[in-house]
Amino acid sequence: MKKRLIGAALVGTALLVLPPKFLGFSIFHLEHAVQVSTSLSAKLACSAKYLTGLDEEQIVSDLMSYSPVANLVKLEYINAPTGVKASLFGMAQVTALYRPGIGCALTYDGIETLNDTNVSPLPAPSSAPWPQGEQVKYVDLEVQAAVNNIFRSDTQAGLNTRAIVVVKDGEIVAEGYADGISNKTPLLGWSMAKSATAMMLGRLEALGKVSDADKQLFSQWQDERQNLTLKQLLQMSSGLQFDETYAPGSDATHMLFTASSASDVAINSTLAHAPDSQFSYSSGTTNLLSRYLHQVLGENVNQTVSFLQQELFIPAGIHSAVFEPDATGVLVGSSYLYATGRDWARLGLIMVNGGKINNEHILAADWIKRATSANSSDNEKAYGYQFWLNQGNDNLRWPALPEDAYAMMGNRHQSVMMIPSQNTVLVRLGWTKGDYPMEQNYAQLLEALKEKPILPAEASSH
Repeated sequence: MKKRLIGAALVGTALLVLPPKFLGFSIFHLEHAVQVSTSLSAKLACSAKYLTGLDEEQIVSDLMSYSPVANLVKLEYINAPTGVKASLFGMAQVTALYRPGIGCALTYDGIETLNDTNVSPLPAPSSAPWPQGEQVKYVDLEVQAAVNNIFRSDTQAGLNTRAIVVVKDGEIVAEGYADGISNKTPLLGWSMAKSATAMMLGRLEALGKVSDADKQLFSQWQDERQNLTLKQLLQMSSGLQFDETYAPGSDATHMLFTASSASDVAINSTLAHAPDSQFSYSSGTTNLLSRYLHQVLGENVNQTVSFLQQELFIPAGIHSAVFEPDATGVLVGSSYLYATGRDWARLGLIMVNGGKINNEHILAADWIKRATSANSSDNEKAYGYQFWLNQGNDNLRWPALPEDAYAMMGNRHQSVMMIPSQNTVLVRLGWTKGDYPMEQNYAQLLEALKEKPILPAEASSH
């Protein structure tokens, strides 16, 4: 008790001295902020250590980009079971455990769903030509120079870019990685996971198991919400209320860092708008999609991950990806997918190829068309099935890029840009807290792609 009182006093003193902007939270949400800071630290540190393979110094640096308070959190890396314990002056003690095949998840008393997981690892990468294997035959000199230039500029500006991959006509033509990162390093995509969640549902549709017209999605919805369709959830035009601010006390922080079931937070949401009238970006909505997918696949995390691997990852040649669930075994579709830069590019390539892998439709061509078409909302039409679109509104979202460009996008400026008209996929992964010149950099890469002198890959410094 004495230790907790001293800890509380220290934190309280910090709150009086440091402004809310610096801390990352308001004193009016102290208890929740402490819990969020500790849970965030445990979860992200666990995944960074055991999935990405970052050292402990880098992990702390990454956590501090969210709030300097993270530097006050004590992290303890444990074995048997493998994971991370986090505490903040004894005021909160949180554990995240690592399990092979499903990554890390926060633990909660009385919930043991993940203890029975038995997920087979993805096959090791082969020496076959990319994308089925890891053999990259050629480097485009102009594009590689552009990649190198972007890395130099980003480094000078402190933008912390970690991976760039450029795919043209189904081939990797240039790539670059930060120090300590390689083409074998799985990196967190944050909200790019939303697009992958949609692709899983697209695969289920191709197999005849779901339709975007599906209604009565959840037994908990016995009111007007039972008329909401899967399409409305995919387009984030359902009208469901959800606080996406990520401030302590918000739906988003509660969902990711203090709730055992991420989807339960959103499943209790009420309607704030008429369906189809308003686009409202909502990670909660994506986790409802994950919940629906979980239901369709038998409400078993082993079955869900097996489906993901067998129906999407393995056919695409993806070998590094780990999609993490919450404590109840439902994938956190909004946020927690780790993959190498090359594997993120493989997901983008499926879309650019019209849903085909090896000339076989994994996703129906019609689903690709619907997924990349504007929605019917009144306020933001340039959003498809969990993909950000360049077109759809009066003005292009990225005027410097081709009109048909669309993207997976995530926190810290993760992006997979797909440009069907140029048969191109561009990937950028990093840990940028502020603004990032994504459009400018991608335009630079596209300009370089106009010329294609090539060289054997082994001659490249990357």
